[in-house]
Amino acid sequence: MSAPLHRPAVSLRRYDGRQASDVHDFHQIVLGLDGSMEMAVDGNGARIDCSGAWIIPAGARHDYWADSDNRQLVLDLPASSVAVPERYFERARAIAIDPRVTQAVADIARGVHLDDTRLTDRFAWQAAAHLCGALMHDTDDAIDMMRGLDFTRIDRWLRLHLSEPLRIADLAAHCGFGMRRFHQLFNEAFGETPHRYLHRLRLDTALTLLADPRASLTDIALDIGFADQSAFTHAFSKRFGIAPGQWRNGDFRSARDI
Repeated sequence: MSAPLHRPAVSLRRYDGRQASDVHDFHQIVLGLDGSMEMAVDGNGARIDCSGAWIIPAGARHDYWADSDNRQLVLDLPASSVAVPERYFERARAIAIDPRVTQAVADIARGVHLDDTRLTDRFAWQAAAHLCGALMHDTDDAIDMMRGLDFTRIDRWLRLHLSEPLRIADLAAHCGFGMRRFHQLFNEAFGETPHRYLHRLRLDTALTLLADPRASLTDIALDIGFADQSAFTHAFSKRFGIAPGQWRNGDFRSARDI
């Protein structure tokens, strides 16, 4: 069992022909980069390459090996870190990813080195938020949507309307449910209330926007739905333990674990 994580981690890994096993208390996404590798989770095996990924829920034993040279981008996600619907990790599965996600994996991999023992907090958080957003926009993950809400469609809708006030009644009606039932189904699928999930989505998006030095803090605040820069700074600092200006400058001396 791996040590507990309190924040996302991103790493490049190579696997060899010896079968190994692992289990950990955080979710994991293994994204193919170069070559291919085999993985089996709970007895279900599949090979992935640059057009695929493995979704591994916390606590799921997984076996892995490879018979040729390979590189994989591995994303470790504690449950309380990046905003992803809880049901996305309901079961282990290999998925196909579209070229947009493949490109995002390649772009992020260029900033990672196999001998890195610890990436900066800023890089890991930004990479994790960016990759999870790309996966949520990828429609090739055929997970069962017949039970409850189509959570990937709702997640995509929320990401596209971050700057707008969240009107739960309108969203519930759009999904064909009354308010009470919608709240219940949303909590089951996402693991938290609609407003709380949207709040985390807004702050995740801020991580990507802060990487662009041309974007002012005021513009970022308005783009993701905060009333002003002060409200954005307060929310960002409360979640990440550091002000957005310090985050942009890479000053993590006062940051705390979250």
